[in-house]
Amino acid sequence: MSGTDLNRRHAARMARKKALIDSKIEAANIERGLLLVNTGNGKGKSTAAFGLLARALGHGMKTAVVQFVKGRSDTGEEAFFKQNPSVDWHVMGEGFTWETQNRERDIAAAQQGWEVARTHLQDTAIGLVVLDELNIVLKSKYLDLDTVLDDLVARPSMQHVVVTGRAAPAELVALADTVTDMTPIKHAFEAGVQAMPGVEW
Repeated sequence: MSGTDLNRRHAARMARKKALIDSKIEAANIERGLLLVNTGNGKGKSTAAFGLLARALGHGMKTAVVQFVKGRSDTGEEAFFKQNPSVDWHVMGEGFTWETQNRERDIAAAQQGWEVARTHLQDTAIGLVVLDELNIVLKSKYLDLDTVLDDLVARPSMQHVVVTGRAAPAELVALADTVTDMTPIKHAFEAGVQAMPGVEW
């Protein structure tokens, strides 16, 4: 097949694709806040949420981050985003459960974190709320799932929320607008490479 024929076929294929995409864009006429869930065993759930945070800030939104489980305050994302006055950042965890080894303390930290999250979920001025590692505390039943779902449903109509963490409960997945399952293919840690600043934290 000649180059001319290939170019003609490509142009026809792209024209069909453009017509299909344009029709879908025209049909998508609803404007409302979205609930996104990043789950799965692969790396990148929180990283993707912080990318969304950067995007929201680029559009001039006020934002809030509530981190469950995680207890360290020396992460690159916190150091970067806390400099921005449009980000309200809260580290509410005391470390991963295998580190704390204290279920009652973990439950108390999760409940305190949810009280903070709830204030942002009720604030019409907040355009995006990141609930980092919330799925972990829901899986461990440190928070009442129905209460969390009710609070998410009752949030301001234009507020976006992104929830991260492994093992998202089926009820949250059903409620969400967009769900991404991060699937691990390969990870440097398996080859003995330690967590590196700027990549893992």
